[in-house]
Amino acid sequence: MNYLITIIGPTAIGKTSLSIALAQHFGCDIISCDSRQFFKEMKIGTAVPSEEELASATHHFIQNKSIFENYTVGDFEKEAIAKLDELFQKNNIQIMVGGSGLYVDAILKGFDSFPEIDSNVREEVRINNEAKGIEYLQNQLQLLDSDYFNFITETNPQTLQNPQRMMRFVEVCIGTGKPYSSFLNKEKNKRNFTPIIIGLEAERAIMYERINQRVDIMMNDDLLSEAEKLFPNKDLNALQTVGYRELFDYFEGKTAIDFAIEEIKKNTRRFSKRQLTWFKRTENTVWFDYLTDRKVIIKYIEKLVEN
Repeated sequence: MNYLITIIGPTAIGKTSLSIALAQHFGCDIISCDSRQFFKEMKIGTAVPSEEELASATHHFIQNKSIFENYTVGDFEKEAIAKLDELFQKNNIQIMVGGSGLYVDAILKGFDSFPEIDSNVREEVRINNEAKGIEYLQNQLQLLDSDYFNFITETNPQTLQNPQRMMRFVEVCIGTGKPYSSFLNKEKNKRNFTPIIIGLEAERAIMYERINQRVDIMMNDDLLSEAEKLFPNKDLNALQTVGYRELFDYFEGKTAIDFAIEEIKKNTRRFSKRQLTWFKRTENTVWFDYLTDRKVIIKYIEKLVEN
């Protein structure tokens, strides 16, 4: 039987260090499912593992794409499942780590099946989006599927600003005459592994302090220069990301640098709260305090694998 040890939790909680410790213990690889660490142009602001950490265990899906590529969660699912199939031939235990809940779900459960949408409906939604903007899509989704609109608002409000995904939600509602959410959580793709899901958490004050420290480290590592190089491409979807948007405002003269840094910290704290909301609904997760001795976690995993 194959096992996929999956480490989830909010940003800056210590997922990377735990994943490396487990990979070294079990002699396996690490699949990263952080949706921003895919992009090679975004190294500092996405807290990509250090060179030393990357050398400590074999990682996949880190800085393997460009911000100029159209890389979707569906693309990631196909590539990551294919890579896992390959890795399981060498070792029946592998590790996945990351803070992007949608990408974690894509690997663990697969995507829901949706009916084909008439091309005329898709074109109509696209034209209305171009003419009326993202507010049209938001209003339509709230009208046609208020449950899903509220869910997104609570767990991942950035999605409400993503025109590609919002157009998809709306076209499904209009094209089928049913709420988008009615197609969710149906029969999923079968997987050839059993997930062992480990959650890391800490008291909120500790979590927020770790986030503040990480942002300070990023600024010391010259995040400002990295963001300045990316500024001409600020409208790309990949760059609609905490840590970059705030500095783009600074470059445009909208804010002072000290204010921008505080905004990064504040928005990262908000993001971590949404991550926890998402991950807390992940079934069969066993949560550990971030300071838990790794031997305890290893013993827990070994007990499951032996059984």
